Amino acid sequence: MPRATLTISIPTGTWIDEISQSHPKTTFEVVSVLASERTGIALIELQTADPLPVITDMADRTDIVDFELLWKEAADALLHVETSRPSILRPVLETGVPIELPFTVRDGEATWTVTAASDRFSEFGRLLDEIGIEYDLESVHEIGQTRADPIVTDRQREVLLAALERGYYATPREATLTDVARDLGISKATCSELLHRAEGSVIRWFATEQLDVSRARVSSDAD
Repeated sequence: MPRATLTISIPTGTWIDEISQSHPKTTFEVVSVLASERTGIALIELQTADPLPVITDMADRTDIVDFELLWKEAADALLHVETSRPSILRPVLETGVPIELPFTVRDGEATWTVTAASDRFSEFGRLLDEIGIEYDLESVHEIGQTRADPIVTDRQREVLLAALERGYYATPREATLTDVARDLGISKATCSELLHRAEGSVIRWFATEQLDVSRARVSSDAD
C-alpha cells in the first residue's frame, strides 16, 4: 500500500488560491475538513504576523458562504469556513483517498500526505491529471502490515522528538507546550494536536505490544 506526500498547485479562481497568493507569508493549516460535491467546511488556522488583513479579505469573498472567527491571538487565528467551491477536494471525494490532517496551504500550494490501496492511488493520480491539478510527488514508499511500519507520521515524529529533546517530558518538566511550539515555528494549538495524536499512537502500540507479550507468557505457562 503506497503512502505519498504531494505538493498540490491549487486551482486558480478558488478562494484559497487567491487569498494565499495575496498573503504569501501566511500559512493556512487545515485542521479538519468535511466536503461534498457542492460545499466544503473546514477549520483553518492562520499563522501569520497579522491575521487581520487575511481575515478581512476572506470575509469579502462571495464563494465563502459561511465564515466565523473562533479565536484570534497576535499571530494566529482559528476560523470556521464554508465554501461553495470545494474543487480542490474533488479527487479525494471521487476516489475515496483520505488526506492526513492537518495539512498546510501556502502561497497557492497545498501539501498532502495520502495513503491508499494501489488501485485507488492510481485513480487518484489519474483524476488529478484529468482535472488539470498540477502536483509534484515529493515522496512515496510502500507500507505493509508489519511491526516495522511507522506508528506515527513524519510530522508527528518531528514534533514528538522536539518535545522530548526540549525536556517537555522531563520530571520536573523543563519546557512548556508553548516553548516546543515556538522552537518548531508552529502554533500552540497545532503543536498540541500533533503531540496528542502521536502520544495516542505510541500508547496504543505499547498497549498492543504488552498484550501480545502477556498472551505469549500465558501460552508458555500453559505449555
